Amino acid sequence: MKNIIRRSPVSFDSRPAKTEMRDNWTVALEYEAEETGPYLIDLSHRARWDFQDVDISKIQTWGMNVPESPGQCLFENGIIINRMNRTQVSIWHLSGAKPDVPDNPAFTDVTDTTVFLALFSKDIFSITEKLTSLYFLDPLKETPFLLQGPFSHIPCQIVTLEKIPERSGILFTCSRGYARDIIASILEAGAEFGLRPAGENVLIKWLNELWG
Repeated sequence: MKNIIRRSPVSFDSRPAKTEMRDNWTVALEYEAEETGPYLIDLSHRARWDFQDVDISKIQTWGMNVPESPGQCLFENGIIINRMNRTQVSIWHLSGAKPDVPDNPAFTDVTDTTVFLALFSKDIFSITEKLTSLYFLDPLKETPFLLQGPFSHIPCQIVTLEKIPERSGILFTCSRGYARDIIASILEAGAEFGLRPAGENVLIKWLNELWG
């Protein structure tokens, strides 16, 4: 395992100013000129799982109950659980040490088969409206909430973490093979707003401000 090198499917033109090796990934922590957003953050190194069970409502993962209804999300201890449908949830590890995966065949690790990204700043919904008809500002939905559908014509799972005017953010994931196309589309759509890559530290700061 020590010789395995894991590579993100995401490639930006600019080089990160600060990186670290973690679980055989090279993690971009910071880029130059991160003072202003909007930001596009590669989180593909963060662990993700698919979890399916015929009676999923009775399952606990790391002491967390599965959200009751499709579209609902729960964030605790650096982990977000997203209810997809009657029998399935997606689980994303966002911060802190990687948890041990329960010895349960219902868990499937999808980290290396998907791309994981974040868009964060006040202008992101002006960017997303160019790429999807999904409604991230639905006043009837309490954050965080999950939407599933096309983003730049690519099937995605997307979680709205925050939707206040001065600061908004989404997390989204899709099949790894779409990485090059979706990155190109997002950067093109965000060019007029100054969209730039940012490192993981921006996400951690945002999560700390959001949930402490």
